[in-house]
Amino acid sequence: MKKNTFSMIDENGVETIYDVLFTFESEETNKNYIVYTDNSKDENGNIEVYASIYDPEDPHSKLEAITSDKEWKVIETILETLQEEVRNKKNKENENNEQ
Repeated sequence: MKKNTFSMIDENGVETIYDVLFTFESEETNKNYIVYTDNSKDENGNIEVYASIYDPEDPHSKLEAITSDKEWKVIETILETLQEEVRNKKNKENENNEQ
């Protein structure tokens, strides 16, 4: 399975490869978002996840910063829902393995 990735070069000329976790269009904001990670971890050991606005029709789309609290709330809600689905799936797998 090939991962969907992209790279960005920072202001120091350092290239970083990112894995795309998912993309979605919000009817609430009428924008498209991309959620991605470089698989680095924060001080608590959690994988860092980033989100930006992008144009899915443009393969060279520049990522735009998300600046409104409303947009962040939409993204946080989706991430929380996905995390809950993953937890539920793991719990069911563990229950099935114990039987």
